[in-house]
Amino acid sequence: MDCQLRALEPADVDLLYAIENDEALWVCGGNTAPYSKYALLQYITTNLNDFYQDGQLRLVVCEGDVAIGLVDLFNHNAKHQRAEVGIAILPQFRGKGYGVKALLELEQYVRQHLHLHQLYAVTAIDNAIGLKAFRKAGYESGTTLKEWVSLPNGAYQDAVVWQRKL
Repeated sequence: MDCQLRALEPADVDLLYAIENDEALWVCGGNTAPYSKYALLQYITTNLNDFYQDGQLRLVVCEGDVAIGLVDLFNHNAKHQRAEVGIAILPQFRGKGYGVKALLELEQYVRQHLHLHQLYAVTAIDNAIGLKAFRKAGYESGTTLKEWVSLPNGAYQDAVVWQRKL
């Protein structure tokens, strides 16, 4: 299994469309409405892909030449040199170790180019694949945030905070 990270390209609009408009993933982020392909293409073409200027970094997870997911750095805190990590792998590639490999590749990139002190993530308690990926990538689980994630049915779910010191 070969896994690499690369910058977004205009040809990735379908991948971005599939992930951003997957309502099952909205629980993990802040989406409340779908995105159009036009809006996503505008995002791709205007994004400088500069972590410090954009305040975030979104990279495509690839298996060879096939784009299989996205990994994000966001919520950067310059004073404390940390950023939050988000990852989404297309359903047909989940549970096969790509998430772990992508997290390790991201960690290497962050060490070499961004010089952050730590990464962290927040994962819903029922996201077994995500919990396993962060654990296998060397993240330590910390506190459980009670009723942190709002579900579509109006209920709330706990989430786990993960931390990786670099």
